[in-house]
Amino acid sequence: MGDVSNIQKEYDDVIKELSNPEIISDVAKLETLSKRRAYLEKIVDKAKELEKLKERIEENKHIVLSEEESELRTLAEQELTQCYNEEKILEADIEKLIHGEEEKSGAAIIEIRAGTGGDEAALFCSTLFQMYSKYAKKKSWGVKILESHPSEVGGYKEIIFELKDGDVFSFMQYEGGVHRVQRIPETEKVGRIHTSTVSVAVLPKPKKEEVTIRSDELKIDYYRSPGPGGQNVNKRETAVRITHIPTGLVVTSHTERNQLQNKENAMSLLEAKILEIQKERQESNIAGSRKSQIKGAKRSEKIRTYNFPQSRITDHRIKKSWHNIEEILEGNLDEIIDALKQEDKLV
Repeated sequence: MGDVSNIQKEYDDVIKELSNPEIISDVAKLETLSKRRAYLEKIVDKAKELEKLKERIEENKHIVLSEEESELRTLAEQELTQCYNEEKILEADIEKLIHGEEEKSGAAIIEIRAGTGGDEAALFCSTLFQMYSKYAKKKSWGVKILESHPSEVGGYKEIIFELKDGDVFSFMQYEGGVHRVQRIPETEKVGRIHTSTVSVAVLPKPKKEEVTIRSDELKIDYYRSPGPGGQNVNKRETAVRITHIPTGLVVTSHTERNQLQNKENAMSLLEAKILEIQKERQESNIAGSRKSQIKGAKRSEKIRTYNFPQSRITDHRIKKSWHNIEEILEGNLDEIIDALKQEDKLV
């Protein structure tokens, strides 16, 4: 097994560096260190768990050696067998983390767009964004808004954001598709249930080596940020529009207060979209490739219905319902995603 003592030392050093007040002014370094801390912490926590397990093994071995035939000895022998199995699993987990988990873990870019339903659809965009943000908090992921277009009623016509600092995509990949909501709007006077739709796209954030974009392939425009905002946002040309000439893709960002950050946000989104195109081409070139319908839903495919009057969420891909809609919307998504993961293994 890899040298965990060196990882513990590096983890302590990273924590010490993050505690330095001056690090806040260096955004790039802060993000790099925070990501490294999250990765190292996984290994350190597993190592502590393994250490406690080894102590249990020693205790049970002592009982087996010191006790003659007795119920206590039988229990100790049974627990030893279980502990040895757990030890192998933990050691394997640590090895996987040390040799590549950081490379495998990936951020994801989520796009939520209002579909049919007007104001109700825009409000449900906001509801889904809040649900995913709360889920991210429970998972200790970072949330960064890349672009948003608020609606007049307080929702979003569109919101695009990045979830990072963990193996985000392996969980969020199941959320892509059309989400349908059935509820009675606050403005509805006769109690009619309205049906609205919102589309969600989940894109893996590319690693540096996955997408290459040359500067001569880009057309970059700067303009004043639209909509409400502070003086700096509206008076300076901080918003960015990037056109990728070879594909015709256009992305924008105006959520930050300066051009550089908005340009970085727009580039992140552009890279993710280009990677998506590349993967779609690869899949279409593989004759007879079997795609999972659980995590491979297109943006136009209905995957889930949120029925508020009946407090029910139904996932149509696995034909399963949950009757705790408010709890799930508070970010408790694990039971749904776990069910989708399990079904995906059987496909």
